[in-house]
Amino acid sequence: MKYIFSILILVFTATYMHAQHKPAYQLFNKKNKTTSYKKLIKKCKKADIVLFGELHNNPIGHWLQLELTRDLKESRSLMLGFEMLETDNQTATDDYLSGKIDAAQLDTLARLWNNYKTDYAPIVDFAKEHRLKVIATNVPRRYARIVFRKGIEELETLPQEDKQWIAPLPMPFDGNLPGYKAMMDMGMGGHAGENFPKAQAIKDATMAHFILKNYQEGQLFIHFNGSYHSDNYEGILWYLQHEQPDLKVVTISSVYQEAIDDLLEENKGKADFILAVPERMTKTF
Repeated sequence: MKYIFSILILVFTATYMHAQHKPAYQLFNKKNKTTSYKKLIKKCKKADIVLFGELHNNPIGHWLQLELTRDLKESRSLMLGFEMLETDNQTATDDYLSGKIDAAQLDTLARLWNNYKTDYAPIVDFAKEHRLKVIATNVPRRYARIVFRKGIEELETLPQEDKQWIAPLPMPFDGNLPGYKAMMDMGMGGHAGENFPKAQAIKDATMAHFILKNYQEGQLFIHFNGSYHSDNYEGILWYLQHEQPDLKVVTISSVYQEAIDDLLEENKGKADFILAVPERMTKTF
């Protein structure tokens, strides 16, 4: 009887524990095995650049970005870069960090994303508090629109003053990279089909250019970008390696899955670390 009672207690305990186990995320390594935040930190500490690929509306990813920044600050000199800040907004960003303008003025002067206050301001404010440099890396959207509508060659006609905000021209482009090729194959006809991946590439190339322009040896540059800008070791990483192949870069990708015990086949191998978040996770917008 005691044996049966003990078994019942074990079954009840296991069932209860399983019911309470609701992880908000699971990390995987590039071998698609579960890994820990501690190992992520250890790997990032040894890097020159970290590309943190995010899902823009995911609160867990944004929280982990801040935690990663805070923890790495304890042992490394940091510089931060954001896809969410465009290169011609660098002066406004610097003025905010130095205290010349307040948050409301930054919102007026820079083209901040709608979710800036909830998702990115905490990291920028951490940088302000600890005197970390913040780099606006993304191409101003007007130039990406020019590429999409008229082609990459149209950028050559821009005044020299405008060209300071984009990657140096002519820009290398490999249309055979799977990510760009998939965009080409999305069914858009004519020049739009050819220009679509190049409009993406001018963003990737510009972000890589401004990372390298500001990166200082001995520092750790953490860059926050949409996962699709660095997934599968393409995008920003391809351009970084094109210019400086010896840099030690750690990539992080973020994915939604209904269950996060194992990676779905389509999410395997996307990055050095893959942050899997439950599909039902609350979104920030």
